[in-house]
Amino acid sequence: MCKLLESFLGKNLPEKLSRSDYLTSVLQLKVLPVQCSSISMMSTKECFEKVDILLLQNLSEFKEEVANCSKFSKLLSLGVDIFVNDSFSQSHRILASTVGITRFCCTCIAGFSFQESLCQLKEAAQTKRQPYVAIIGGGNLLDKVSALHLLASTCSALVFVGMMSFQIMHALGLPVSSRLVNHSVCKEAADVFQFSLDKSVQIVYPKDFWCKNVDTSKKMEIFASHDIPDGWLPVDLGPTSLDEINALLMKSKKIIWIGPVKFFNSSQSTGGASILARKLYDLIQSDCDVTVVGTTACKSLMQESSTLPACNVFENASVVWDFLKGKQLPGVLALDRAYPYKINWDAVFCDIALPLVVDIGSGNGMFLLEMARRRKDLNFLGLEINEKLVKRCLHSVCQLEMRNGHFIATNATSTFRSIVSSYPGELVLVSIQCPNPDFNKPEHRWRMLQRSLVEAVADLLAANGKVFLQSDVEAVALRMKEAFLLYGKGKLSVFQDQVGEGWLSENPFGVRSDWERHVLDRGDPMFRIMLSNSTTVNEAHLEP
Repeated sequence: MCKLLESFLGKNLPEKLSRSDYLTSVLQLKVLPVQCSSISMMSTKECFEKVDILLLQNLSEFKEEVANCSKFSKLLSLGVDIFVNDSFSQSHRILASTVGITRFCCTCIAGFSFQESLCQLKEAAQTKRQPYVAIIGGGNLLDKVSALHLLASTCSALVFVGMMSFQIMHALGLPVSSRLVNHSVCKEAADVFQFSLDKSVQIVYPKDFWCKNVDTSKKMEIFASHDIPDGWLPVDLGPTSLDEINALLMKSKKIIWIGPVKFFNSSQSTGGASILARKLYDLIQSDCDVTVVGTTACKSLMQESSTLPACNVFENASVVWDFLKGKQLPGVLALDRAYPYKINWDAVFCDIALPLVVDIGSGNGMFLLEMARRRKDLNFLGLEINEKLVKRCLHSVCQLEMRNGHFIATNATSTFRSIVSSYPGELVLVSIQCPNPDFNKPEHRWRMLQRSLVEAVADLLAANGKVFLQSDVEAVALRMKEAFLLYGKGKLSVFQDQVGEGWLSENPFGVRSDWERHVLDRGDPMFRIMLSNSTTVNEAHLEP
């Protein structure tokens, strides 16, 4: 039996047919709707015999769901071994049904739709096809500055079609009524403009607007964007603006439309969004790569045809904005395997046939860089979640002209398997050194080393391969050791003479990490252990 969480199940169902009846007819399996208050009762043996699928209803209405309550998460996980998340639109939120539940399931993976959406979003952030135009609607520029910088780094033109356009026009030095400008974000708008200018990115803003009279709301006229009289407010793009945008789009090979064409009293619009949608629909037919983001934009596009056009569609704009801001998506991080990593190993290493060493949580890279300098017969890969540290490490690799060392900014828990499994050579060593425990939040300790990561290491480690663990906190070192012995599928055993809680007295590689040096310099001990994927220890691929 399986459980289906209905929090974000689609609403476009046949009339007079419940979700459970619809799923029963489609899947040809007995689906039983269950209220959360009775989940524990529905996980009994008798229930398993009566139904195939439990449909848990209306989770979004529970405060425990939104608060990612641990008890509620555990309740949702009752009877579940494998958790499949297919709700990518909620990946930016920390919910019990998408994040909390993963603490209590053996395996947590992405569904097909989830995986496809994430891959599409990654593609939208790349620059393979040019000219690439971003149509940017909505407001709240302050919250989107980092995303606008990314778009300016990726696109050849930024087209502003929402309230943000007035901030950009003000930054360009154009006359804009003070009532249309948020003066608290003028610096940020100027930064976006200057960054775009430095990248030679074209900025397009509305040249005219349909405006309504404040006193006579039914009266509408067209005014130039720099000459809107007092008593009039813009409600939609004017014809000159739409003509300029359409001319630009005609030359484009790739387009992303994110955010609504929305100004004051959008209910009185003259169809600017529809005109844009119609142009995009035509471009899709001529093999233009189009991504549409946000409920309003998606609705406008869908109104042009009864069939879904061949483009990338994301109705929830929040998850896309967070992705473009460079934020880690909690719903993705919680999964064991979120999406396949594609790495051109030939471009990373000089000889991809060499055995591979992976340092999980490589930090500032001192350990890996020195190891790579000493051992030219091995390739070294650092996986680190802190992007700033990874950039520094990659800069060092470039300066040293190193061809056997590389770093990737990622959460190893969710991507280790997909990254390492694609490497042509053997994985001979995995090291995890001094992970940061959070003893103030016991419910978060699971994040330090998850079962899925241990299983991935055990599956991919070569015969006689090694796992090196160390920490300056003995409880952390013990936890790591116990996790690998418990979840290592019987493949891993203690290397050399270590028995019980005995630790290695010296670093077996003669290369210390930055934190290890700090700990030893202050006179404190390090707790080290080496595990092997073979009981025959004298056949090791990597000798210390």
